[in-house]
Amino acid sequence: MFCSKKKSSEVERIVKANDREYNEKFQYADNRIHTSKYNILTFLPINLFEQFQRVANAYFLFLLILQLIPEISSLTWFTTIVPLVLVITMTAVKDATDDYFRHKSDNQVNNRQSEVLIDSKLQNEKWMNVKVGDIIKLENNQFVAADLLLLSSSEPHGLCYIETAELDGETNLKVRHALSVTSELGTDISRLAEFDGIAVCEAPNNKLDKFTGVLSWNGSKHSLSNEKIILRGCVLRNTSWCFGMVIFAGPDTKLMQNSGKTKFKRTSIDRLMNTLVLWIFGFLICLGIILAIGNSIWENQVGGQFRTFLFWSEGEKSSVFSGFLTFWSYIIILNTVVPISLYVSVEVIRLGHSYFINWDRKMYYSGKATPAEARTTTLNEELGQIEYVFSDKTGTLTQNIMTFKKCSINGRIYVFVLAGKVHDDLGQKTDITKKKRPVDFSANLQVDRTFQFFDHHLMESIKLGDTKVHEFLRLLALCHTVMSEENSAGELIYQVQSPDEGALVTAARNFGFIFKSRTPETITIEELGILVTYQLLAFLDFNNIRKRMSVIVRNPEGQIKLYSKGADTILFEKLHPDNEDLLTLTSDHISEFAGEGLRTLAIAYRDLEDKYFKEWFKMLEDANAATDEKDERIAGLYEEIERDLMLLGATAVEDKLQDGVIETVTSLSLANIKIWVLTGDKQETAINIGYACNMLTDDMNDVFIIAGNTEVEVKEELRKAKESLLGQNRSISNGHVVFEKQQQLELGSIVEETVTGDYALIINGHSLAHALESDVKNELLELACMCKTVVCCRVTPLQKAQVVELVKKHRNAVTLAIGDGANDVSMIKSAHIGIGISGQEGLQAVLASDYSFAQFRYLQRLLLVHGRWSYFRMCKFLCYFFYKNFAFTLVHFWFGFFCGFSAQTVYDQWFITLFNIVYTSLPVLAMGIFDQDVNDHSSMDCPQLYEPGQQNLLFNKHTFFICMVHGIYTSLTLFFIPYGAFYNTVGDDGQHIADYQSFAVTIATSLVIVVSVQIALDTSYWTVINHVFIWGSIATYFSILFTMHSNGIFDIFPNQFPFIGNARHSLTQRSVWLVILLTTVASVMPVVALRFLKVDLFPTLSDQIRQWQKTQRKARPPHSRRPQTRRSSSRRSGYAFAHQEGYGELITSGKNMRAKSPPPTSGVEKTPYNSTSWIENLCKKTTDTMSSFSQDKTVKL
Repeated sequence: MFCSKKKSSEVERIVKANDREYNEKFQYADNRIHTSKYNILTFLPINLFEQFQRVANAYFLFLLILQLIPEISSLTWFTTIVPLVLVITMTAVKDATDDYFRHKSDNQVNNRQSEVLIDSKLQNEKWMNVKVGDIIKLENNQFVAADLLLLSSSEPHGLCYIETAELDGETNLKVRHALSVTSELGTDISRLAEFDGIAVCEAPNNKLDKFTGVLSWNGSKHSLSNEKIILRGCVLRNTSWCFGMVIFAGPDTKLMQNSGKTKFKRTSIDRLMNTLVLWIFGFLICLGIILAIGNSIWENQVGGQFRTFLFWSEGEKSSVFSGFLTFWSYIIILNTVVPISLYVSVEVIRLGHSYFINWDRKMYYSGKATPAEARTTTLNEELGQIEYVFSDKTGTLTQNIMTFKKCSINGRIYVFVLAGKVHDDLGQKTDITKKKRPVDFSANLQVDRTFQFFDHHLMESIKLGDTKVHEFLRLLALCHTVMSEENSAGELIYQVQSPDEGALVTAARNFGFIFKSRTPETITIEELGILVTYQLLAFLDFNNIRKRMSVIVRNPEGQIKLYSKGADTILFEKLHPDNEDLLTLTSDHISEFAGEGLRTLAIAYRDLEDKYFKEWFKMLEDANAATDEKDERIAGLYEEIERDLMLLGATAVEDKLQDGVIETVTSLSLANIKIWVLTGDKQETAINIGYACNMLTDDMNDVFIIAGNTEVEVKEELRKAKESLLGQNRSISNGHVVFEKQQQLELGSIVEETVTGDYALIINGHSLAHALESDVKNELLELACMCKTVVCCRVTPLQKAQVVELVKKHRNAVTLAIGDGANDVSMIKSAHIGIGISGQEGLQAVLASDYSFAQFRYLQRLLLVHGRWSYFRMCKFLCYFFYKNFAFTLVHFWFGFFCGFSAQTVYDQWFITLFNIVYTSLPVLAMGIFDQDVNDHSSMDCPQLYEPGQQNLLFNKHTFFICMVHGIYTSLTLFFIPYGAFYNTVGDDGQHIADYQSFAVTIATSLVIVVSVQIALDTSYWTVINHVFIWGSIATYFSILFTMHSNGIFDIFPNQFPFIGNARHSLTQRSVWLVILLTTVASVMPVVALRFLKVDLFPTLSDQIRQWQKTQRKARPPHSRRPQTRRSSSRRSGYAFAHQEGYGELITSGKNMRAKSPPPTSGVEKTPYNSTSWIENLCKKTTDTMSSFSQDKTVKL
């Protein structure tokens, strides 16, 4: 929740520069942010209100009030108030701690310093004191404090470079440029202080890629667009300084508009328990009514005979009023069916599970010394019920590192390092550590020192002067949009708008073709130590339709050449017929590269005649000057000159996946968890990553791409996709389509068809905006849920949250969102479980998350081990807890028929108080914290074990009913076996033992032994703690029993301990022990028989694995791992531009060129290069562990 002063009816925003008084009349929000829920004054009332919204807390408060009424209470008030206050206090302390960290985070952000122009001079101000209309100075590598209108910068023409990772997850740079009229203000403080322009723009909204407005200054108006705005959360890069005017501040900024609201999250078990508490309360009312009616009848027919002995007058107490009081008395007595200790135990168990997550060394990332962290303790069992995972791409699935892995030049493959091996001349893999040395690049002073290459053939070809190899590397050094600079140490720094372009240029640089500098008319490169300047004649830029880019240059010899790179499917159509043989060979190579998940580009060139080029360039100038069909004419000219190309080869770039992503995705898919990728990246990039991590495969029946620009188009594309899917499915399955049960959704009825094939859905942000409309999202959800994989590209942070909400609301499924940037915060907050990865993009996602760790691969262990165990343990705990409390409490109900319905308790008051707190609390806690059905290795190896949690099989209304029946049966045996045995019995000494106190001790002892034996039967995984707690609790019971029935304590507290000597008297009778033994056997044996038959006749998968584990005394020998390389024929362009079109026009205009080239204060680092391949991990572990287990299980079982 954000505190804001702005008017809710704001339609447009009017901001005047350097005039706080003028802007204050609009009551715009200041720059302070609030993500906390409480303050010192509001904490107590709000927190208590939230806690008593829990049905159980309100229920116990009501019981406490009843216990304060002496006429109806047969139990003292402290039996309820002490545990209730304990639970409320524990929860309040936890909530206060969580909110303290939110306050701490808010203060850290609000107290950041920024230079603000006040009273004609720059002053340091805290971010929270920045106001709308202020002019702020930013310096290189600083975070942007608010949404600013860029006024001027240190770069030519008012340009500046920003990194938007906090907004859209992309670390590549984006360009913003100021209006020409304001860029002239420069760094002149006096002129900036006199600037009084008025900006009229759109009201605050969450659209990151759109801004409209007008700046009025000096009598003229200037249009404002998104290219003029720098948003809060961005970082200024490669720009020494810039000045901007605050347009939106604090909660009005687009970052905060997209952050979503903090929601109170509860697990499905919590919600079920609320329902069950209401059911139980209704059940107690029914029992109370039965006993109250019985009391009224008894009082009317029998009770009058006893009034003489009680000195009651005839009309003092009517039978109806007696029944009314008895009703409330029994409500108090029977309330222990749901004791407050249940909620204390639940919180303790959840806390224990959270510590197990924090302590798990297998989820500790040594690279950054980052352990996994459970940031909340209330959602652990929900981790075992996930059905949908919504994942960000950049920084979550990938490392955001582009690596040049392979290339094909003139029909020959040159390979970087592949899993520690390279191919020798015969195509055999050779161990590089023994037979190969890395190529020596010491002669190249500009080489990337982290670069290693083991294929010596490429260096030999370069040294021998292979013209094709030289031309290939020359093209990589010339055909790009990279800018270069030298820092103060003389090192060459590349400023890249696309990370894969940086990888290609860096690869050429390492092999001696070094891009040095560029001007609007020239490109200078160093070719094997010789500086060569090429005249840049034309730049044919990239866009999403062309899927290629070309440059036309004139070399020093006067030759004109066109160099082109692009998607192979596009570029191969432009080749000269003479390339047929090379085309076939290169196409095979590209298929091999693509099969390994690499992003491929085809490389080609063309020699141009001077006369032809001049004629073509004249037509291009005319097309640029045209007013009608300008774009079409330019595109046609580009097509005309980009033909008859000569193929050079292809490149293969890897968008490096995080370690273990493929295995994790495969394992989660086997666990029936659907993974949807929601990314701000372009479509091609997202598809490439989908193929790389095996979410998308070429074995899929179809991949549907939704790219409509209107609601009608989107709806039609969704309809056609569904028709195609159903049609293909029917043809594949010979017309037999299996339908799952129809689910009634709020939007209407959606029938999910279980199709026999695998399908994928890819939809971009523009289409998604229309698809999320009320009358279209029905079709979207229906199609998406029939697909194995869903990828949403170019989505805004708010759209991510909307997709999550769509599935949450209409599929009634448990969702999990995982991301690493501020653009993922709203998605993380919306999902049932939010996970933040402490990656490259700050800690915003971690601060908003419920759980955090450093690598995506840890999600597999979090869900399949910790999540499944937490759900399994919590369900077993609840089943046992309800069982033992029904058995404990309903004895009072049966006793009511034999005590005149007088609300007298069977047990003494101290036993009732201590039963759930002392006698049975620790064993059930030990089971709830430590129990396992199978070990962690089996949980990971057999992901299908996860499915019972998704289907809610272990604890639901049906299992609760079974526990209830079990408890009722046990209560019957606990009461009637001792009652029948004591009905007409004498002790060993010939004295009658059927007194009330002996009866109470016998039933209490039987109860403690029965529930202890039952939990021993329920425990699947024994530890020392289980043994100590179970058998220790029985010992504790007897020690406390004999103490409370001793003479000494009776002498001290005669009114509180009336059972003097009874334990010693009763428990020395052999008949009493025989009764206890008979009661225990009668209570336990039917359960043992039923469970034996169930495991033997209808074993679950976990039953089978437990049996399999018992047959193995030694660990299973490790299976040999074989590399699993996916071969496919699909080819994917390696372009990963974060914009719709390239920066060719910006480069050729010269707007981004400095007049001088002083060493920058700081430069963007070149695209990181790492020779380690994700295939290396794949070689280590790709064998499907489930199949190996199945084979093993077949043999063993």
